[in-house]
Order: sequence, then structure tokens, then C-alpha cells
Amino acid sequence: MFENLQVFENRYEELNLKLYDPQSAADRELYAALMKEHKEITPIVEAYRAYQGCVESLAEAKELLEETSEKELRELAQEEIRENSELLARLEEQLKLLLLPKDPNDEKNVIVEIRGGAGGEEAALFAANLYRMYSMYAEKKGWKTELVNLNETELGGFKEVSFMIDGEGAFSRLKFESGVHRVQRVPETEAQGRIHTSTATVAVLPEAEDVDVQIDPKDLQIDTFRSSGAGGQHINKTSSAIRITHLPTGMVVECQDERSQYKNKDKAMKVLRARLLAQEVEKASSQVAEERRSQVGTGDRSERIRTYNYPQARVTDHRIGLTLYKLEDVLNGALDEVIDPLIAADRAAKLEESQ
Repeated sequence: MFENLQVFENRYEELNLKLYDPQSAADRELYAALMKEHKEITPIVEAYRAYQGCVESLAEAKELLEETSEKELRELAQEEIRENSELLARLEEQLKLLLLPKDPNDEKNVIVEIRGGAGGEEAALFAANLYRMYSMYAEKKGWKTELVNLNETELGGFKEVSFMIDGEGAFSRLKFESGVHRVQRVPETEAQGRIHTSTATVAVLPEAEDVDVQIDPKDLQIDTFRSSGAGGQHINKTSSAIRITHLPTGMVVECQDERSQYKNKDKAMKVLRARLLAQEVEKASSQVAEERRSQVGTGDRSERIRTYNYPQARVTDHRIGLTLYKLEDVLNGALDEVIDPLIAADRAAKLEESQ
């Protein structure tokens, strides 16, 4: 498996030369592409160099052990053999992970859609909580959040909300959030103080480029209307809100966040492209998913993935059996403690499949 790693080493040195070439620097697109590739292979090359160094140190320690009869030197050699053997095993696992096929969408921006599910007004309020959680997480990561469409209720809940998150590696961190999120808590409107269970669905879609999805303008029906919010808020006197219907699929996208009709149309098209791409990917992978499901689940929106239990201040991710008693922290955007184990479980499952 590691025999081909010299190819990465050679390419790394080649890229270093090209990046210092004035001709490459003059071509912005070329330079950006070279930098991107350099960044992608650097962790592999660094791990490979550490691996080679460890192999050499291990060989030297074994040679010393064979050649010397002096007690102190033999003990020193045995200690080096033990330490380097452990390090070598760790580096081998690290390289195996680095060489796993990457998800081509991992570095893309995302479009997140949250909808209140079972539970009426309480489900809508929970959807608003999830929107706040993801917004705070994005802020902690230094990512930019931009609202696309919002359908509010009279009590401040969200029947549905869609928004874009623009940031490096956004999809790689958020892709396991797709599914049904469940909340268990006593609603403020509940006089008896009984715990209710409500749900909201989350869909995380990688932002699609024009080259990813081809849309024929003839397949689109575009309508304009006046935007409005709950209780008469955000009333727009001009018809700047946009509704796009993709006729072949019946898919409908609305955007009314911007005052500009052009900006709303641009955002709505981004959402439509992302949904169509997700649909294509789902069709292509459905057969494989049936035969071999990932340890962290399929990301299907019908799959219950996580429970937020307010009385116990508990968050449970059902796919990997993870339980944290840090509900407030998680809802305030401390999502890495949930996301990191999901990524690790996914890598472990893929590593097992590749062997």
C-alpha cells in the first residue's frame, strides 16, 4: 500500500518548484489550483516522511541490538525498538486514513434546510433552536451564514428555514447532520408540565456549481410575489420574493430574504441546484446504500439521528451510541464534540471496508 507514496513525494517537490515559478504566480487560476493540490497532499507527504524516518530508526536499533553485547546499549536498543514499533503502527494507521478516497464535496459550501416535523408549534420552536445552534457553530468556525428563506410562526418558531454556510470544509463537518432530530422537553405552553416529544428534519446539501448540474431554463417556472413574515413583519411593498418551480421534478424553491429580486433569484437557483445534485447522488448511491450501510447512517432525512433531552441536559447520537450531558453547550454551537466522533466512526467504517 505504501509503495506508491513516493509518487506523492515526487509531486510535492514538483509543486514546490512550480509555486516559486514567476510564470505560475502570474496566472491566478493556475496558482490557486497548485496551492490547493499542495495543501491536499502535504499531510500525506509529512506522514510518509515520518514513516520513512521511523523505519530507518527501527532498522538501526535492530542492527545495534544484533551487533552489541554491552548491557546498557542493548537496553537502549530494545527501548528504541519498542518506541519506534509503536510509532510505526500509529503512522501506518494515519497513512491508511489519509489515503482513503475523499468525498469530492467535502470542501464545498453548504445549504442547510430545517423543517419543523411532528409536534406542531413545539416542533417549529425546536427548528428555530436548531437554526440558532448551526448559526453559532458557523460563527465559532469563522464561516459566513446567509439566510435564504424563512417561514415563521406567530410564536417565533420556524415552520421551515433554509440558509447557506460559506466556509472551508463546511460540508465535511456538517454532512452527518442530515436526518430527523428529536427533542424531549416540557413546552412553555404546557400547563401540566408534561414532557413532549417533537421532531425537526435537517437536510445538509453541498452547494452545486453550474458544471455539477445542468438546468434547462425551459424547465423553470419563475413566479414573483411580495415577501411577508409572521404577524406582518418584513413586509415588502414590491414583488421581490421569488418562487422557482422545476417542472420535470416538481421541486419548488422560494427565496424572500433579499430586497432585490435578482439576489433572491440567484439564491433560489443555488438551492435548486443543490437539491437536484443531492437527488442525483441519492439515486446513484441508493443501491450501494442498501447493500452496505455506513456505521454513521445514510444521512436519510427519515432516519432519526439525534435526541436532545432537556430534563436530563442530554444529547444522544443514536448512530454511534454517543451520549453527552452538555445540552446547553451543544445548543450554543459546541458541536465539535458530537461531529468529531461521527467523522472518526465514518473513517473507521471506510477503513474496514477497504481492507
